[in-house]
Amino acid sequence: MKQRNRTVHLDGVLAVLLLGVFAACVLAVLLAGADGYQRLTQRDQEAYAQRTAAQYLATRVRQADTAAGVTVEPFGPDGPDALLLYEEIEGTTYVTRVYCYEGYLRELFSAADAQLLPADGEKVLEMQNLTLSSDGQGISARITDPQGNETALYWTLRSAEEAVEE
Repeated sequence: MKQRNRTVHLDGVLAVLLLGVFAACVLAVLLAGADGYQRLTQRDQEAYAQRTAAQYLATRVRQADTAAGVTVEPFGPDGPDALLLYEEIEGTTYVTRVYCYEGYLRELFSAADAQLLPADGEKVLEMQNLTLSSDGQGISARITDPQGNETALYWTLRSAEEAVEE
């Protein structure tokens, strides 16, 4: 009868060991999955930041792409590069300035002759740097996202084509 108890005890130990091996395997799979998920999430966030900034700027340029509607100038004497988007509403000229200042892409809408500072703009997106230039036919931009990734963009202005035809 004592032999029978040992067999039952040994069966219980084997069952507990098997349960432990199964738990370890499940834990290993969960940890590997969590690591993969974290990497994918980080990659998606970086891609989102780049795409969103590029699409935002492209949309703003396309909306204002009229004769003399889009220019690139520094914001103030020592300020950052700014994309200036002009529009006329009921005889008054307004300008929207899009620029990077203190770690954010910012936008500032005002009358064209208003004296404002870069800090006055509304924060749109987190961004390290924005470098803009214009060659008369288009606008080039170099975006540096919060993680330090750079994206180079170029938009050909349709209004520049209209000016050449006239």
